[in-house]
Amino acid sequence: MSLSSQSIPSFFSPEDSRNAQQVRKLIRQGVWHSHTSGLASDHVQGNVVILPEAQAGDFLRYCQRNPKPCPLLAVSEPGQAQLPSLGADIDICTDLPRYRVWRDGAVVDEPTDISALWRDDLVTFVLGCSFSFEQALLEAGLPLRHIEQGKNVAMYRSNIQTERAGIFHGPMVVSMRPMTAAAAIRAVQVTSRFPNVHGAPVHLGDPAAIGITDLAAPDYGDAVEVMDDEIPVFWACGVTPQAALVQARPAFCITHAPGAMLITDLLNQQLASF
Repeated sequence: MSLSSQSIPSFFSPEDSRNAQQVRKLIRQGVWHSHTSGLASDHVQGNVVILPEAQAGDFLRYCQRNPKPCPLLAVSEPGQAQLPSLGADIDICTDLPRYRVWRDGAVVDEPTDISALWRDDLVTFVLGCSFSFEQALLEAGLPLRHIEQGKNVAMYRSNIQTERAGIFHGPMVVSMRPMTAAAAIRAVQVTSRFPNVHGAPVHLGDPAAIGITDLAAPDYGDAVEVMDDEIPVFWACGVTPQAALVQARPAFCITHAPGAMLITDLLNQQLASF
């Protein structure tokens, strides 16, 4: 199972929607600018943070101290736009559907190409994404409502604090998927196998216990209904660095737009720990 047929964009054939290189090609051509949930579902997707070399050391330590929300998949050399360990043809300047440009801790633009902004001192960090374990959940027979409805996953800033590293600190962002209690237990078992893409949930049940007041108003992504027989299940999310950027206020940086991920050539099964 993967992206539901009703949510596959019309210009993606079923074969194209499963092929990482073809999806990246369409993104590079400017055809697709939206979220990547369910696309190339066998492949690892990554959150992206691009920082000047002067702040890269602090951010590397931030990821090392907070591996649950910030599991590192790759770090580039300064000025290197290619990520050969993730895909031979990847160009970080063109291969995300949408980027966010930050100045002094605020988003000032959301372009679809950052070639004109590229600098020789920029370092790219790619972090594991929960979209990668969603295929394992689907294969275990656990439906995911945001994929069924063609939506981006709902994400919230929680009151769980990350460990500080230099200028970087702030709340953990979590993604939410509604599930029955039995499905939630199975989801814990399935996602525990994928520590490099956030692993097991960080919270199940009452959103208020982690500082979330309204599930219908996510900070990022799209809201989905939680049915009477379901509980909200929360995973650490790779949008957490964007909350840290608000606190750190670097003069300049670039990230992915929430849900608009880098699709790599790595297979999800390669990240399974057992």
